[in-house]
Amino acid sequence: MLLECKIVYRGGQGEIVEKKSRFIATVRPVSNEEEALAFIEEMRKKYWDARHNCFAYVIGERNELARFSDDGEPGGTAGKPMLDVLLGEELHNVAVVVTRYFGGTLLGTGGLVRAYSKAVKAGLMESIIGVRTVGVKLTIGMEYTLLGKVQYILGERKIPILDSAYTDKAEIFCLVPAGGLADLKADLIEGTSGKALLTEGEACHFAEIEGDIKILES
Repeated sequence: MLLECKIVYRGGQGEIVEKKSRFIATVRPVSNEEEALAFIEEMRKKYWDARHNCFAYVIGERNELARFSDDGEPGGTAGKPMLDVLLGEELHNVAVVVTRYFGGTLLGTGGLVRAYSKAVKAGLMESIIGVRTVGVKLTIGMEYTLLGKVQYILGERKIPILDSAYTDKAEIFCLVPAGGLADLKADLIEGTSGKALLTEGEACHFAEIEGDIKILES
């Protein structure tokens, strides 16, 4: 399992015009091929009057499934360049459809490749992208005299804090990247002389989106 991968958190739509042809790129996060195919069909119905609805999608942590279609454009001028943009951006679990309304002027092979690539980049610019991280929820219980030390250690490691509770003792609920859990626990044990109570919770996926921590569906 990859501990981190780049994803589209929220899809968007971008548009470019090349020699009067409109290229509308719609980006959508997908978790499986069924969702990707349903999205493509949705775009075909929405833009039923367009000459082409070309698509590309990549699915899986290691992009195990990658598909594309030129949808009537000359072979290799649309779908493959679109897929190359997704792979070049190292994105996972994402689909894009580029709708073309023909403007009456032929663009040529190179022009089509550039236009479809540029359209996908425009769509990604209007999307929200983040890094999905495998994390573990960790509860840290301590006496109040240790609170400052624990907060310092978490701050140094930039560990997201989900919540805190202050009763007869202090508790901090945080989200720790799985790859750094062992080192963090070692730091906390050393920093508190073993007096902090560390309780591991469930594993989950999370991402920092526009400055906020979002828990993602696995």
